[in-house]
Amino acid sequence: MIGFIGGGNMAEALIKGIVQSSKLKVKSEIIVSELREERRQYLEQTYGVKTTSSNKEAASACDIIILAVKPQNMEQVLNEIKSAATKDKTVVSIAAGITLSYLQSRLNTKKLIRVMPNTPAIVQEGMSVMSLCGCFYGKEFEVVKSILMSVGKALVLPEEQMNAVTALSGSGPAFVALFTEALIEAGVKLGLNRSDAAQLAVQTVLGTARLLDTGMSAGNLRKMVTSPGGTTEAGLKVFEENNFMGIVADALKAAQVRAEELGRSG
Repeated sequence: MIGFIGGGNMAEALIKGIVQSSKLKVKSEIIVSELREERRQYLEQTYGVKTTSSNKEAASACDIIILAVKPQNMEQVLNEIKSAATKDKTVVSIAAGITLSYLQSRLNTKKLIRVMPNTPAIVQEGMSVMSLCGCFYGKEFEVVKSILMSVGKALVLPEEQMNAVTALSGSGPAFVALFTEALIEAGVKLGLNRSDAAQLAVQTVLGTARLLDTGMSAGNLRKMVTSPGGTTEAGLKVFEENNFMGIVADALKAAQVRAEELGRSG
């Protein structure tokens, strides 16, 4: 059985992936602990999972425990489930900044996996990165990887890269959304109605992402669209003059630093 501590948006995305996947066990094998009664009812009715208000009960009932709580709540949650998280159980954290050593110092099990998923998992287009404790590559790892693959793509990287991953793919959807929002607002200022501007912007971002997913480099795609003396070149010049690349780099660095801070304070 797979247990989720926390029943928020990311937990729901993973639950949906498990339920819809033909490669994973069915929804009756999932238990979710969630404090909000209305949220428990929603998850039960929508996905047919078992729910409880007790973190310890959920942890006791399952073989794989997925910690889907905010970093600032992790200490309390670990205290609640410590006795239930025995050495034969696998614990997966999807909280930003929470390190494997932090989990290891507070739990009895050494079967630990740190994961950074992202919000597009809600529509099965997520990007998840896993870091493992030591040389732990058991069958539980394969199950966790299958769960993540059911909502997008998954990659294994060293933990020292995880804060950078958090900044890029964890926070990245918000950055892409901000750019999309900027495209929409700019389109409205140019005279388009908001609905049309939104459709144009969203489809442009989606289509561009799909082109890049074919293996074409971002640089080559940019050059393909840009004609000498054309409209795209005029727009790109404004980005360059305002240090667009530098702004993006600064934003990711700030997100990385914050992930490190969360890890130290978590």
